[in-house]
Amino acid sequence: MSTPFPDGFLWGAATSAYQTEGSLDADGRGASIWDSFARIPGAIEGGGDASIATDSYRRWRDDLDLITELGLGAYRFSTAWSRVVPDGRGRIEPRALDHYERFVDGLLERGVTPVLTLNHWDMPQALMDEGGWLGRGSVDAFVHYATAVAERLGDRIPWWITQCEPWIVQLLGYQLGLHAPGLADLASSVRAGHHILLAHGAAYDAMRPLTSGRIGAGPNLLPCVPASDSPEDRAAAIGSDGYVNRWYLDPLFLGKYPDDMRAHWERVAGPLDFIRDGDEAAIGGRMDFLGLNYYTRRVMTAAEVGPNRSFPWQVVRAPEESRLTDEGTEIVPEALLALLLRLKADYPAVPILITENGLTSNETPQHDGRVHDVRRIRFLRAHIAAMAEAVRQGVPLAGYLHWSLLDNFEWALGYRPRFGLVFVDYPTGQRTIKDSARHYSALIDADGDLDAVPEDFGDEAAVDASGVFG
Repeated sequence: MSTPFPDGFLWGAATSAYQTEGSLDADGRGASIWDSFARIPGAIEGGGDASIATDSYRRWRDDLDLITELGLGAYRFSTAWSRVVPDGRGRIEPRALDHYERFVDGLLERGVTPVLTLNHWDMPQALMDEGGWLGRGSVDAFVHYATAVAERLGDRIPWWITQCEPWIVQLLGYQLGLHAPGLADLASSVRAGHHILLAHGAAYDAMRPLTSGRIGAGPNLLPCVPASDSPEDRAAAIGSDGYVNRWYLDPLFLGKYPDDMRAHWERVAGPLDFIRDGDEAAIGGRMDFLGLNYYTRRVMTAAEVGPNRSFPWQVVRAPEESRLTDEGTEIVPEALLALLLRLKADYPAVPILITENGLTSNETPQHDGRVHDVRRIRFLRAHIAAMAEAVRQGVPLAGYLHWSLLDNFEWALGYRPRFGLVFVDYPTGQRTIKDSARHYSALIDADGDLDAVPEDFGDEAAVDASGVFG
């Protein structure tokens, strides 16, 4: 078949600052909420932290070489808020901006399109000492940071993501306490989530005169499907969709929180009086593109509200025949197609850039020195096929950035899960390009034409070190 992907389609990979940089004391960096969280006993699986991670703050030239060798046309990375504004407010650290300027210029010199994320979860601890996203002052602090980065790099960044995965920050950071800052309060979480969205809108307005690049947000979206055809399970899926998807998409695109989910929140958290008059209008209409992080779906069933369940739904296990990642996440490329078509139908037709998509597949180098991650190859191909069909059906898809370029620090899960196209030996920092990366590179050369690069291209599919998948 010939490729359906349009000219200029971005093929690339993604990382984030805290997960890769290390060098936590370099160049005047301030403390991050993740520095504090990692010191809590048991907070990070294996007891690790990100003090070294993949050492990318020092080894950024090595990362550029990998990007070039793999033929990536785009690279998503984040600037570290706690590097640029070490005290959360006030002084801007020029050494941090100098570093990111060198990195961006290195990408551009190699013909790679930079995609810059401003907040990938590493808020300065100094702001958390004031309440973090619970306080409305966090919006002004974020605008101060975003403005500083845009003033330095606005002429060179064509794609900006203000906020990465606000639902995850709200859920894991403020509702369940499983991520930094480690708070566990339902009412506080919805307040934090609102301020994250409000900060997106305010940053958009502040940055707009400083860059000609597109500015958007990057929510993680999970299609919610009923576990059965019963009316109760269908209602549960609609409710769950409001919780994880529409609560963010509706204000971003339509300028209004969804009424059904607002009623759920008011029932469990009380009046949402922190949503002031004019706030929803200040969030809405400020999306030049949608950054889409997609990993899986949620299979939903109705459930009784009780002391341990605030909403009348629950996630159930994936069907027995489902393919799973090494973390037990269901692999559902067809749900990506359904999601893309739903976005095209329900929201304004802005470009969609898939800013994260990947799987944990924990293969390590074998006797031949190679990493035979066949499952990642098949995962890539299946999701590219889903994207190709979406493009044929008119979805304005602008690019695909695989998560992740490198194995890295995977937040509360530490260093066990491996998402990378490139294997990282953490004690030495040595990088090994996996079979999947070679395969992806060939697919990029073919502009996503799966027929031009068969699954058994080269000998990547000859060995599956972790069992059969397909």
